[in-house]
Amino acid sequence: MTHSMESGPAPDRFVLPSARKASESFRPVVLDLARPADAATLTALRESGLLREIHDRIEDQVEELLRCLAPRDPFGGRSPADAVADELGDRPAAYGRWIWYPWSGRLVHLLPEAQFRLVRTDRNRDKITRGQQQDLLRRRVGVIGLSVGSSAALTCAMEGVGGAFRLADFDRLGLSNLNRLRAGVHELGVEKSVLCARRMFELDPYLDIEIHRGGVTEETVEDFIGDGDRALDLLVEECDTPWVKVAAREQARRRRVPVLMDTNDRGLLDIERFDLEPDRPLFHGRIGATTAADVRGLDREAAIRFLLTIVDERRLSPAMTDALTRVGRTLSSWPQLASGVMLGAALVTDTARRILLGEPLPSGRHSIDLEALLPAPRPVPAPHGAGR
Repeated sequence: MTHSMESGPAPDRFVLPSARKASESFRPVVLDLARPADAATLTALRESGLLREIHDRIEDQVEELLRCLAPRDPFGGRSPADAVADELGDRPAAYGRWIWYPWSGRLVHLLPEAQFRLVRTDRNRDKITRGQQQDLLRRRVGVIGLSVGSSAALTCAMEGVGGAFRLADFDRLGLSNLNRLRAGVHELGVEKSVLCARRMFELDPYLDIEIHRGGVTEETVEDFIGDGDRALDLLVEECDTPWVKVAAREQARRRRVPVLMDTNDRGLLDIERFDLEPDRPLFHGRIGATTAADVRGLDREAAIRFLLTIVDERRLSPAMTDALTRVGRTLSSWPQLASGVMLGAALVTDTARRILLGEPLPSGRHSIDLEALLPAPRPVPAPHGAGR
């Protein structure tokens, strides 16, 4: 069953979860001590046994904030300590927000949202201007498939490309996923959607993240793409299921949402600008008039043939081409390397940023093949008679 969860306004009264529910959660609790209910929650937390660690470096954050606001003279002639103290006021503990991460038991003292975002993204300037950063943080990005896609989602969040995210995956973390997913052995068996949301919230607790724990299905695909105020501004599709790949694009095209896909082989990136070309054929026309209904229920071999049609088998690396013929026989699945996943995350994030900022980036298929860009020199033949 698919559970769609949204980040909404905090309730007037927060009830502490059980230890088990806390360990299964993915959304942090943001506390403002100016609100009596939040102050009471913090007191209850301290007495609950759910709190394992308190991390309070608010003075350092305030000093960074002052440097970001006025690089030439951040302290106005005062000592850094005096300037920070003036900013914090008489109740330093009440300044900013306290963030409780239930799954780890950590309580962290942070700047308020606007100041936090200003400092956290300050080193983006002026590759991304402050105005552009604010624009990007108002956008909603969807990611389907959180093996490859989790790195793209996390990199987008790290760069501030999106302030709201919708994540979908039905799978749980397995040991073989740890060759490319940022997770620990203590998280084996945890849902990939939950893991991804946690990593993103640990980076920025003010994000708005919604997860579809059952992946994308016929019942949820329209809701995932959304409409009106809930519509995605951009979709990153990184799943292996033919029906989902086609159905998500059909909905994205209908709602005029651009789609990006990284194939994790030879740095292959797909850009489909359905926002600019609402009649554009899916996958650059490679599947003709095929619909999602046509590919529902394909067996393993038919699904692989369909995926090969999408990516164009002739453009695959020799290793991937060979691997796909052996999946299910001598290989458990197709190979994916951490380096390729990280490269794909960079390509997706850079392209997403440019599209969301209004650059006229056209639809197309592009390859950043590191083996072609950095070829190994051919060995020089040994002179005749050498080695004798």
